[in-house]
Amino acid sequence: MKIISLKGDKSRLAEAVAFLKTAAKPVALTGAGISVGSGIPDFRSPGGLWSIFSPEEYATLEVFHRHPAKAWELYRALGKVLLNKKPNPAHRALAELEQHGWLSGIVTQNIDNLHQLAGSCRVFEIHGDHQHLQCLRCEHRQPIDPALYRTTEVPHCPDCGFPLKPNVVLFGEAVRDLEAIHEFIQDCDLLLVIGTSAQVYPAAALPAMVLGHGGRIFECNREQTLPLADYGKTRQADHFFFPGDAGLTLPSLVEACRAGSQSR
Repeated sequence: MKIISLKGDKSRLAEAVAFLKTAAKPVALTGAGISVGSGIPDFRSPGGLWSIFSPEEYATLEVFHRHPAKAWELYRALGKVLLNKKPNPAHRALAELEQHGWLSGIVTQNIDNLHQLAGSCRVFEIHGDHQHLQCLRCEHRQPIDPALYRTTEVPHCPDCGFPLKPNVVLFGEAVRDLEAIHEFIQDCDLLLVIGTSAQVYPAAALPAMVLGHGGRIFECNREQTLPLADYGKTRQADHFFFPGDAGLTLPSLVEACRAGSQSR
């Protein structure tokens, strides 16, 4: 794997840019790390929500059905964390890549809607979103009202009266759009893995799918985490690692793409 630092060898960056701009179907896979720069902490990190609300006690489908008021303690805390957050330079960089035709779409594990707010159009939210409420009985959906974060009441479906929950995937609940995501990713020839270790399924399967048909990986994380050697025979020289904050590395990649286009 080739390491590309912001102050490193420009020839490697130029090589990565060439791969990105000539890829038939480049796709981004994003996780919690891309939103840290927007003030949304990783739930699994020290001080994150999972250190306050045990997932087994608050975030399962069984808990919601058995004790929705307790589950809503977590949903309100999560909603307050996400409230009024804005896209950061990493989100905007991906939106610009899509605008120029250098990115086909995004598969995100995040529920914060920041990719869409940044201007990205094709976004698969594998874990749902926290901007809507859903009814598990009749499938009613409605925008979430931030006033819910200031009450202790459980909202109920206006159509059938069943308790509503945020449109997020709970433990014990099926992830969203998995079949469509697999169809979308099957001809991806370059996967940008950003802000995620990609070691939790089903997202963990996506790099292997891309590598399985000869695709390349660009990893943008603070530390290199993808165990490429575990995926079998890969051409290590064809993969690139951008160490550091995605809010810095991704805009630099976009700037290099722009510069390459202007120089022609």
